[in-house]
Amino acid sequence: MAETILNRRIVMASRPTGMPAPDNFRMEEVEEPRAAPEGGVLLKTLFFSLDPYMRGRMDAGPSYAQALEPGGVMEGGSVCEVLASRDATFKPGDIVLAGTGWQTHPRASAKGLRKIDPTLAPVSTALGILGMPGMTAYTGLLNIGAPKPGETLVVAAASGAVGAAVGQIGRIKGCRVVGIAGGPEKTRYIREELGFDVALDHRAGDFGDQLKAACPSGIDIYFENVGGQVWDLVRPLLNNFARVPVCGLIAQYNGVEGGGAGSSVALRSVLVKRLRIQGFIVSDFAAQREDFLRDMGGWVASGEVKYREDVVEGIDNTVPAFIGLLQGRNFGKLLIRP
Repeated sequence: MAETILNRRIVMASRPTGMPAPDNFRMEEVEEPRAAPEGGVLLKTLFFSLDPYMRGRMDAGPSYAQALEPGGVMEGGSVCEVLASRDATFKPGDIVLAGTGWQTHPRASAKGLRKIDPTLAPVSTALGILGMPGMTAYTGLLNIGAPKPGETLVVAAASGAVGAAVGQIGRIKGCRVVGIAGGPEKTRYIREELGFDVALDHRAGDFGDQLKAACPSGIDIYFENVGGQVWDLVRPLLNNFARVPVCGLIAQYNGVEGGGAGSSVALRSVLVKRLRIQGFIVSDFAAQREDFLRDMGGWVASGEVKYREDVVEGIDNTVPAFIGLLQGRNFGKLLIRP
């Protein structure tokens, strides 16, 4: 019998209704050949990413990506070490960025893997500030938000991986940055450590009044990660020709109602104020990857951009961590070290 290796993986057992529950997931343990597949590699996962978009992949129906089917391994980015290779591009010991999802020892095609230089930055950053979340912040803000010195930028979910990067890039570009986060620890972090001009707690009873006071000249750019009540309170403060990059709507991913984005009142605001509201997916700007890596790599190296990682140990803790992410309990880029 050929030598094997145990691959522990988490699959979607059933589609959730509303907030996912533990029984929507199933842990599987599969004995895999220790040899690499033809034209591919055998990997050991060092980190895999948990991101809000994964909730949308669990639903049936049309979207920008194919829905995950029951029984399928939960998808997502990963940083892995190559254990065995049958592709000339990769050798054992290489560190690669992959899309192998929630599993410990995947076998994968070499196509689509990208080598990571572990001497440039911690390899985990390839899933965070120097990866998809960082590039989402960079491309969404610069292409759609088009920040100008002196403008007011408001960022939702500002302590998260995307929002924290958006606010810091806005500060570099000369904006006055107002961050919205949940709780005093997160608001202190974005104000004192990340350098946002104002930090607001959306849980405060007078949050709407605080937001108005923080934006006396209105809002020129609103980077949307949340939707729901936050959007309802931001919309009346948007200036003429304001730009709204729509990155995520985490308040509505689990069927939570809220937000007037589709109402006639909101559409009248779009018309009268000549608003630019544009949804985007980071892959829309794939051609800008080298620009992103150059700029963001330089800002991180110089200390102009800081980042925070929330690392959970053990694949057995993945499902509680994912549910916590959707409830806003994580603090920084959420990673699993399996």
